[in-house]
Amino acid sequence: MEATTTILAELEEYLRRGSVTISQFAKDSNMHSGTLSNILHGRRPIAMQQLDRITQAMGHDEGFFYDLYIDNYIIDSSQDWRRIGPLLHRCADLNKLDCIQRIVQHVMDNLLYSPMLFDTAEELFAKDRLAAAALLYEFVAESERSQHSERLALCQYRLFTIALGDNQNENLRAADRFEPFVERLDEVDQLDALKELANTYRSLQRWDKVDELAVKMGRKARIQYDLQHGPHRKSKESHKAPGRPLFFYIAYSDLLRGNVCDELGDYEQALIHKYAYADLGWVKEQGEEVDYWKSLFIEWSEANVYITRLLSGDSKVIEPYANYIDMKKGELTIGLLYILKAANKYQFNVDDILYRFSQDIETNFNELIQGRYSRKLALDRQANLMFEIALYLLYKKDYSNGFRFLLDAVKNFKQINNEKYTLECVTLFERFRKAATQEILDRYQILLLGGTSYEEKDSIALYPH
Repeated sequence: MEATTTILAELEEYLRRGSVTISQFAKDSNMHSGTLSNILHGRRPIAMQQLDRITQAMGHDEGFFYDLYIDNYIIDSSQDWRRIGPLLHRCADLNKLDCIQRIVQHVMDNLLYSPMLFDTAEELFAKDRLAAAALLYEFVAESERSQHSERLALCQYRLFTIALGDNQNENLRAADRFEPFVERLDEVDQLDALKELANTYRSLQRWDKVDELAVKMGRKARIQYDLQHGPHRKSKESHKAPGRPLFFYIAYSDLLRGNVCDELGDYEQALIHKYAYADLGWVKEQGEEVDYWKSLFIEWSEANVYITRLLSGDSKVIEPYANYIDMKKGELTIGLLYILKAANKYQFNVDDILYRFSQDIETNFNELIQGRYSRKLALDRQANLMFEIALYLLYKKDYSNGFRFLLDAVKNFKQINNEKYTLECVTLFERFRKAATQEILDRYQILLLGGTSYEEKDSIALYPH
């Protein structure tokens, strides 16, 4: 198809070559013959739905004429949103990102289109057409003249959430790029944005940032809570609500800060935070969703108090905590992680714990990915668990299983591009290199060089049954 041709010329040639009448083609394309005649004679433009019908009737793939449509009806014609909007949606449905880029580059000179492009991006975001939505958000963000506009901040928020994935370096860049825009969001959107940012820095183990954002989220949530439920509350409720019940953000602030205190070794303060988010008698909200989150915070508090006591060196909680995670399989990975951390720090013997859960580790990880934890946090925790198990076994001189778990840890940390912990794995391997077989050395070399993944049979099963 030559670049100078038109859709009408292609259609006319198709009708002429096949001796197809307008009436017959109208029937084939499920269009009114009068409408088709007006299109062919240039008396009316082709609408998006009509273009798809014509394309199908001519035997072409969906979207075959979209580039020509952009030339004929967007670039060489008046910029009519009645054509641009539907075309953007169809391009997104077919993942024709190059077409979206062409459309937006042409219309963005007219700033009147910026609000409509933003609304379209929001619609695509809601439909999970994330790559297409990201293109529109980028163009809208670039066109915003006011660097303090809420729309610019919302574009940056959406781009942040779209960018998050398994690569920790890219997640860090996305978080650092978005953070300056948080305060420019609507007060309600700020709560969810702060939660997402804190969770991202949590998976990156940037505890200073987690604490800073958790404090900020808790303070803002308390202000909103007092406005809605305090004695001087507004007579009318805000039309906009955050993604979770408002009390959630107050309790979650304590949960995050308790986690930070654990990591920094301040176990006394950690317990204060953990008991706080189980004490929810002050919550005035009601409903099924509220009850769900309240029960979950109480459950999390029970589990996390065990963790703090473990990390502080209390070996008496190992058995009751093991019984707890045996009943709560969704907590198995995080539970074993902290049991192993404590064992490695205080030289606890947890052989019986590893034997007890050896068959559950891999299957539970798959459930963790599909459950209530974010994928990036689940991947990070699984990699850390593999590392802690390897550390424990290697010092117990169980070299076969120890190296097996260490190689799994290397693979997982490289998958999420966590260079810091990949280096820790390398340091641990080199410490025990003399105990490694040639097969283990070869697999290790392949992993570090990024070669073909080694065969993973029996890579998780600690004690074959």
